Amino acid sequence: MLGSPIRDRQAERRSDTRAEILEAAWVIAREKGLAELTLREVGARIGMRAPSLYSYFDSKNAIYDAMFAQAWSGCLAAFDDLEKRLPRTPRAELKKMARAFFDYAVADLARHQLMNQRTISGFVPSTEAYAPAVGVLERVRSHFVRCGVDRADHFDLYIALVGGLIDAQQANDPGGSRWSALLDQAIDMFADHVGLPESRRKST
Repeated sequence: MLGSPIRDRQAERRSDTRAEILEAAWVIAREKGLAELTLREVGARIGMRAPSLYSYFDSKNAIYDAMFAQAWSGCLAAFDDLEKRLPRTPRAELKKMARAFFDYAVADLARHQLMNQRTISGFVPSTEAYAPAVGVLERVRSHFVRCGVDRADHFDLYIALVGGLIDAQQANDPGGSRWSALLDQAIDMFADHVGLPESRRKST
């Protein structure tokens, strides 16, 4: 009888430490803002000297890169789950996708800023970190095509519309519902503009 596979405990410890570093970085970003993140404070939060962090991330931007990947991977996972529950009428489908992204964005200001706003001077996500973001956009685009909306400018308008409501919510009523309550109405306006048929039952 074969034994259990040999575990690479050193790799496991390294992975656990990287996860701990990223968790501390998110806590700091949420408490103080993304731009206030420093290697010294990250190290202090986990009981590690700042120079030792370079064994796990070669720069502060590398930490931002891993955080960016985490944020968009979480969004992609949310959309994977959403696809199992999407309605099959075009307007309702577009509303569900808009709501999923809106709720994910407004749930965490620091995460949203890193994902969608260029708040960190000099930071550009790597191709690998950006891949989940591309995955989300391609999922939404594929549903657009299925709904009969295949113009690039219409897709861009939808993204800008949802993003603008998110920014208004975060800036003017964080934790509230002032702009959240307008989302379905905005998507109905968009659907009218692109010529989608009305749903049998309007969303409330």
